[in-house]
Amino acid sequence: MSGLVLEAVSAHYGDVQALWDVSLSVAPGRLVTLLGANGAGKTTTLRTICGQVKASAGTVRYDGREITRCEVHEVADLGITLVPEGRQLFPQMTVEENLLVGSYLPRTRANRKRNLSRVYDLFPRLAERRSQRAETLSGGEQQMLAIGRGLMQEPHLIMFDEPSLGLAPILVREIFGIIRELHRQGLTIFLVEQNVHHAIRVADYCYVIENGRVVREGAPLDLEADPAIRQAYLGL
Repeated sequence: MSGLVLEAVSAHYGDVQALWDVSLSVAPGRLVTLLGANGAGKTTTLRTICGQVKASAGTVRYDGREITRCEVHEVADLGITLVPEGRQLFPQMTVEENLLVGSYLPRTRANRKRNLSRVYDLFPRLAERRSQRAETLSGGEQQMLAIGRGLMQEPHLIMFDEPSLGLAPILVREIFGIIRELHRQGLTIFLVEQNVHHAIRVADYCYVIENGRVVREGAPLDLEADPAIRQAYLGL
């Protein structure tokens, strides 16, 4: 199968096991969400895909190639980009400088101007603030900047780690609107999110992780109708 495939992946932080036999897939052009409470293993799953955490068992494949033991820069060069939780911007650098940091990959350097133009078209507010320091932006604008920096890497698969975290409801809707637009443009998306109400509505397919294990999966409407999901995650 092409796209991203995890097969029975386990991962540890030292002696502490964080993932147990996680299996999931993200087919090209799809928007797949990984839902779960804080500490369930969502971020560890992303870090294992990126090579920041090495799987202790199982395999990670992308477009048929095993990437389980690849280094972070090798995974990025394949077109897999992570927009991290907390944005991780350079606060003293300007908007444009932060964006240009995203074009560090050899395969993207020649396209910096084109990619910058694309980001400014998608986020006009960043274009207006291109000379401002990142620390002066609002939370929503900083999240846009983090997404824009990811797009500068020309990803084939973009992974979002809690993009709505800490944002006001109106900004959450805006960020999810951006994610929906990127999906409409054909980008493959793997979304990790605690905000189930929004995440389930943009997804093509969903997985639920609890205590490091995938416990449910299915189409969004099926999960939304599941009494256990409704009680645990939707407050219904």
